[in-house]
Amino acid sequence: MTTDAVRLTADLIRCASVTPEDDGALDVVESVLSEAGFSCVRVDRGGVRNLFARWGAKGHPRTFGFNGHTDVVPVGDAAAWTMPPFGAEEKDGFLYGRGATDMKSGVAAFAAAAADFVTRTPPDGAVILTITGDEEGASIDGTTALLDYMDAAGERMSVCLVGEPTCPDRMGEMMKIGRRGSMSAWFTVNGVQGHSAYPHRAKNPLPAMARLMDRLASHTLDEGTDHFDASTLAVVTIDTGNTATNVIPAQCRATVNIRFNDLHSGASLTEWMQAEADRVAGEFGVTVEMKVKISGESFLTPPGALSDLVAAAVEAETGVAPVLSTSGGTSDARFVKDHCPVVEFGLVGRTMHQVDERVEIAQIHQLKAIYGRILRDYFA
Repeated sequence: MTTDAVRLTADLIRCASVTPEDDGALDVVESVLSEAGFSCVRVDRGGVRNLFARWGAKGHPRTFGFNGHTDVVPVGDAAAWTMPPFGAEEKDGFLYGRGATDMKSGVAAFAAAAADFVTRTPPDGAVILTITGDEEGASIDGTTALLDYMDAAGERMSVCLVGEPTCPDRMGEMMKIGRRGSMSAWFTVNGVQGHSAYPHRAKNPLPAMARLMDRLASHTLDEGTDHFDASTLAVVTIDTGNTATNVIPAQCRATVNIRFNDLHSGASLTEWMQAEADRVAGEFGVTVEMKVKISGESFLTPPGALSDLVAAAVEAETGVAPVLSTSGGTSDARFVKDHCPVVEFGLVGRTMHQVDERVEIAQIHQLKAIYGRILRDYFA
C-alpha cells in the first residue's frame, strides 16, 4: 500500500497547530509511521510536543535522518483569506492552508517516503525522523529537545536532511548546504532629560544613538566568501516614546539585526558592537547599555557525499540541477549541524507565511519521489 503524501499534507493542515499548539498534528504523523513499523517516542519539553521516530537498529552506522516541523505561524487577517486557513481545500491544482508550504507538505513527503521505503525495501540500516512543534516560535524546546533526547538515549543520525522549502521559483533549483548566522542587539542610550530651549543643561541621547546606528549600519562587515553572501546589519527600530516637542528625552532605544557569514562569530560581532557603543558613550558623555541574543551561528556542510546524493536525486526527478546555497534566514539545521552533517531541500516557498498559503499538489508528489530516491540511493 502506498502512503498518500497529499492526503497526509491535508490532514496536517487541518490541525490548527499555530506554534506552540499541536492540535493533533504529531498524532497524524505518528499514526502513519507506527503503522510502517517505526518506534515512536514523544519528546515533550516546556509545553512543546515533539516526535522521535526510528525504523531499524539503534546506533546503526548507516542511519539516515529527516528533520522538520508541524507548527505554523499565525493566520494573520483571517478575513483576507479566500480559502479557510485550516480547511486544506484544493483549487486549480493547489492545496490551500496555513503550513501548506512551510512545512507540512515537507513533513508529509518525507514521512510518506520513509514509510513506503522501509515497508517495501527494508534497508540494512536505520531511518530516523525528528519532528518538532517549536520551529516557528522560540525554538528552545523543539529540535534541541529532540537532539538532547538522542544524546541521552544513545541515538545517532549519520546524516540528516531538513525538509524546509528551499526553492525560490521552480522545483529543484536550490538546496541549502549551510546558513548564515543570525543575531540581534538591543541598545539603550541614557542621557539627562531637559528643556529643549536649554540643551546645555541636558544630555541628549538621540544624537548619540544616531551616531552609533550610523557607525554600525555604514560599516562594511565583509565582501562575502566562497559559499556565503556578504554579511548584513539592519537597523530595525529607533524609539524614544517622546511626544513632546520641547523636551529632550532621557533615554533612547534601538535594535539591530545581523545576518553573518563564516568570517564572523556571534562573539566577535558582539565585541565589535560593544567597542563602538563604548566609543560613542565617551564622545557624547552618555551611557550605552547593550543586550545581545545570538539565534544561531553560521555553518557550512562542505560540498561532498551528502550534497551530491541529494543533488543527484533532485536532478533525476525534476531535470534540474540544484544550486548549492546558504541564502535565506535560519532553520533548525543550525541545531542539527552539531549532531551530524546536514543539508536542506524542499518545495518552492513563495507563499510561505502569506495569506492564502498554498502548495502545488504536483510538487508534493515530486518531493516524495525525491526523498524516496534519496533513501534508495543512500542505502544502495
